[in-house]
Amino acid sequence: MMYPMGIQSVSYGDSVVGQKKLVIIPAYNEEQGIELAVRGILEHAPDYDYLVINDCSKDRTLQICRNLGFHVVDLPINLGIGGAVQTGYRYAYEHGYEIAVQMDGDAQHDASYLKDMERVLLTERCDMVIGSRFIEKRGFQSNGIRRIGIRWFGVMTMLLFGQKISDATSGMRMCNRRAMELFVKDYPRDYPEPETVCRLLRHRLKVKEVPVMMHNRVGGKSSLGNVGSSVYYMLKVTLAILIERLR
Repeated sequence: MMYPMGIQSVSYGDSVVGQKKLVIIPAYNEEQGIELAVRGILEHAPDYDYLVINDCSKDRTLQICRNLGFHVVDLPINLGIGGAVQTGYRYAYEHGYEIAVQMDGDAQHDASYLKDMERVLLTERCDMVIGSRFIEKRGFQSNGIRRIGIRWFGVMTMLLFGQKISDATSGMRMCNRRAMELFVKDYPRDYPEPETVCRLLRHRLKVKEVPVMMHNRVGGKSSLGNVGSSVYYMLKVTLAILIERLR
């Protein structure tokens, strides 16, 4: 596999290569949540491999992962959320994983829902299953500004692609190899979640949501921490979705 800037393959010991399912955990300054995120997978989804993608964190994220013996790729340059996630998809695709899951490193996502997501992915022949916090509206529901954006992206997805998506910004998503293949070829760098959902729909791949409950982030800062960044986010993603429709 060709990793960015000479990153080498990660060794998991005798049981690594050939496993069917991988959880990808992009992490930037997640020292407060990364241990909980990984231990949640080990406890609730022990049949999944996992890989932390450390995106040049400036805190103790990498040190914690190494001290605890977690499986981690340490990117030599900061690639942003899109580049970090794409690194994980490339690893999963090129090592023969049949299912790849994206989960955040801040412990917001609950690995106990992976079994339900996998069941829907396989029994309903989906290409992507998204964990949505807005179907049953339990747990952490995000802040007011972000909810406005989520609703707007849901409207755009319905109008432009004919499918209602209640939580297009969810970072908890499960993919099969067909979706992985698209993401390996091209993946947005900034705020990729809504755009990648639309990309799958444009290619007529099957996307479905399942209800999950998310937790408030343990620590760290959201990339949408102020009004200015939220406005930029709305404009940038709106333009990206429109371009996706025109392709």
